Amino acid sequence: MTTSTRGASKVPAVLVLEDGRTFRGRAYGAVGATFGEAVFNTGMSGYQETLTDPSYHRQVVVMTAPHVGNTGVNDEDPESGRIWVAGYVVRDPARIPSNWRSRRSLDEELVAQGVVGISGIDTRALTRHLRESGAMRVGIFSGDNLPDADTMLAEVRRAPEMKGADLAAEVATKEAYVVPAIGAKKFTVAAIDLGIKGMTPHRMAERGIEVHVLPATATAEDIYALDPDGVFFSNGPGDPATADHPVSVMRSVLERRTPLFGICFGNQILGRALGFGTYKLKYGHRGINQPVQDRTTGKVEVTAHNHGFAVDAPLDAATDTPYGRVEVSHVCLNDNVVEGLQLLDQPAFSVQYHPEAAAGPHDAAYLFDRFVKLMEGQRA
Repeated sequence: MTTSTRGASKVPAVLVLEDGRTFRGRAYGAVGATFGEAVFNTGMSGYQETLTDPSYHRQVVVMTAPHVGNTGVNDEDPESGRIWVAGYVVRDPARIPSNWRSRRSLDEELVAQGVVGISGIDTRALTRHLRESGAMRVGIFSGDNLPDADTMLAEVRRAPEMKGADLAAEVATKEAYVVPAIGAKKFTVAAIDLGIKGMTPHRMAERGIEVHVLPATATAEDIYALDPDGVFFSNGPGDPATADHPVSVMRSVLERRTPLFGICFGNQILGRALGFGTYKLKYGHRGINQPVQDRTTGKVEVTAHNHGFAVDAPLDAATDTPYGRVEVSHVCLNDNVVEGLQLLDQPAFSVQYHPEAAAGPHDAAYLFDRFVKLMEGQRA
């Protein structure tokens, strides 16, 4: 990525997809060039949480909601210490933000963090194209002297693909840290940071859990040095097929029968640890309005998603694994993608979506309570 930091609402910009489709608009945020995987997010709010979600590392996010930036940027809602998206695409950015918590405009924040974006394009047409053709590499180029079309397309096609990308260690913490329990401490959890969002350990802390957040490179020895009551594997970016180290660590946890909870990337890690494969979705699930059924209760939830890969597990029957039987506990009602796994013979489960609800609905908050009950049962 190359950027300058001057505001650029009237500076020309071009978005170029790897199949040659081109959209022309105006620069939004920093001026320069950036590359990544083009994906779309269907959420109508929560753009701050989206931008700061480490799972969006190396992705250019297209917002399907036409108006973005209306509430500006505050200092309370970020999910990490920086913006992680590789680029940002909006149709109609707010000219003047309005919210009592706003400290600056979204455009100013993008400029300050060097995030190249584009506005004023037909995001509906772009989203339809990605739905039909699939997520693909993309480049955003902005400035007064843009390269010619052939040069821009060649640069896009030289960019790395998401399939085969090993990215978790790039976004994870380098040093362990502790999020203390809120109120009386009831449990200790070791959380493997594969791209964790700040609200996730907070949701556990609300339930009396002291959360020790460990780097993606943590070993089973690092985990059990904490004498944890449970182990958590977080969301994160990249292709789960590359995540051999987290899979190995999770197998050690399963062998010890420690209560285990995984979300998003952690769900894919559990799938691999149990012997299932993973695969890349055509365009993924990203947004805060995805319908999922909890098959253990029959309840349908509206949930927050950010994933481009999924677990390849049978939907119709339990599967025998080296760690006992496992069944698909949750399924997406749009396309029958596996959205959760539950072991039947030991305390371990996972979901493919984001129950911390940042941003997003609170339908799935009960999953943290389910994790607590597993730890209570193990202790009893």
